[in-house]
Amino acid sequence: MADSTPTNTAKIRERKSGFEAAKDNNETVVVAEKSYITSKRLPAVSLADVIEKPGVARANAAVSVNKPEGDLEWARKNDGYSPLQQHILFWDRDGDGMIFPWDTYIGFRELGFNFIFSILATLIININFSYPTRLAYSWFPDPWFRVYVPSIHKAKHGSDSGTYDPEGRFVPQLFENLFSKWDQDGDGALTLRELFLLMHGHRCAADPFGWFAALFEWGTTWLLIQKESKVYREDLRAIYDGSIFWKIREARKTPAGWTQGWGLGGDGFVGGTKMF
Repeated sequence: MADSTPTNTAKIRERKSGFEAAKDNNETVVVAEKSYITSKRLPAVSLADVIEKPGVARANAAVSVNKPEGDLEWARKNDGYSPLQQHILFWDRDGDGMIFPWDTYIGFRELGFNFIFSILATLIININFSYPTRLAYSWFPDPWFRVYVPSIHKAKHGSDSGTYDPEGRFVPQLFENLFSKWDQDGDGALTLRELFLLMHGHRCAADPFGWFAALFEWGTTWLLIQKESKVYREDLRAIYDGSIFWKIREARKTPAGWTQGWGLGGDGFVGGTKMF
């Protein structure tokens, strides 16, 4: 069933030039006649009907048109942490504010990834993000390659979606733009092809690290939560605030297991089907 939320209302409006749109008293101009890309990638409009001040970054919750106030229980449980910090708390196993390489490895194993992928993820994350987060405390690199939770905002890289702002807050408008711009059939989910288009559309010039980081992050997201070959809005929102990681770990302890993703970790699933 198509998603009828305000995120997609721009897609059913007549695409008007700036001059024509200006004639409408209540029309916000989102297409520039001489900039072809603005007619292809329309931002989410009318979000204020559902989300209060959607352009204001949230410091405590990841919100969407499906959850205009975010996951209230999760936000209360993690009060005081920014959404970006909440995103990585799953790997801070002892709550000391530091993520050691073995914390990263164990966390990915608990999410169902096999040991090869988990080692690769550990190398990518701790080697690349340890020093930026360490800079809040010292110019000297961390000998243990720890990632520091309080200063995780320093690990924000280019060519990302912009949903986290530079301080680690969550921007509802930019999250909903992911679906307004890239969800081509308006069903509230992104296919693998649409995710590649999204990554391509967010690439910054001369930013090979950001390109690779985005590919790793979106690729991992796809492997973890795809359902019916799509990444759904609410699952993606729960990736941003980190709540879904705990849900996956608990699901994997049950006989049914975690039935989304691509079973890369040896749970016996290929796609959403348990094979062995």
